[in-house]
Amino acid sequence: MLRVTRTIHFSTSLRYWLDDLTEEENRKRFGREADKHGHNYRLDITVAGEPDPQTGMVINLVELKQVAEREIMSRFDHKDLNGDTDYFVSIPPTPEHFATLIFRLLQDALPEGLLDRIRLHASHDLYVDVIGPVE
Repeated sequence: MLRVTRTIHFSTSLRYWLDDLTEEENRKRFGREADKHGHNYRLDITVAGEPDPQTGMVINLVELKQVAEREIMSRFDHKDLNGDTDYFVSIPPTPEHFATLIFRLLQDALPEGLLDRIRLHASHDLYVDVIGPVE
């Protein structure tokens, strides 16, 4: 089995905030992350499988790029995760939640069993790995 990884970069704004908590409770729980801030993310998308005997590829990299553009870039790049999406209404957009969401979106968009893992870099010293499959 081979693993192939494609990397994309995108930016978002966000805040860790739960509407059912008071401002004081949110600030106590999330600290500075309760303020609106941004991240320049790096996302590594890894697929795994045997190369097709005809093409020599696990997946056509153009197809993988198109899926990343459609499922990730169009939804999240230069968007406010709290205000521009419906994904973080009841949960904060922590790297853990965001990475799990991204994995699910890609898993649903790619051929079954192809997505192996993702690594979402929220900063130069913090990343989250999600290794599939994820329900």
